[in-house]
Amino acid sequence: MSKVMAIVSFKLPQRQTLDQATATFQSTAPKYLGMPGLLRKNYFLAEDGMRAGGVYLWETREAAERVYTAEWKTFVKGKYGSEPEVVYVDTSVLVDNEQGRIASL
Repeated sequence: MSKVMAIVSFKLPQRQTLDQATATFQSTAPKYLGMPGLLRKNYFLAEDGMRAGGVYLWETREAAERVYTAEWKTFVKGKYGSEPEVVYVDTSVLVDNEQGRIASL
């Protein structure tokens, strides 16, 4: 059975440096720690500093949809200045070079 990846991105109102974005990401990261159904989240900042977001690995799409609510979208828009876009993709194989393994999800 595959897992579900959600790629979430949003435009920023002004260019951010990596240090600025990291500080903001650190402020929101604790709310995702231990979140039911969330296996992993990577925050990202585009090279031009004008788009940011996260790549989430979820156990199921239903788990993701419990988080990406109207309230969550309002929070993101308030924090970053624009409504997030969410793209769901299935993922069934992971190559983990840190652990030296290939895993079926």
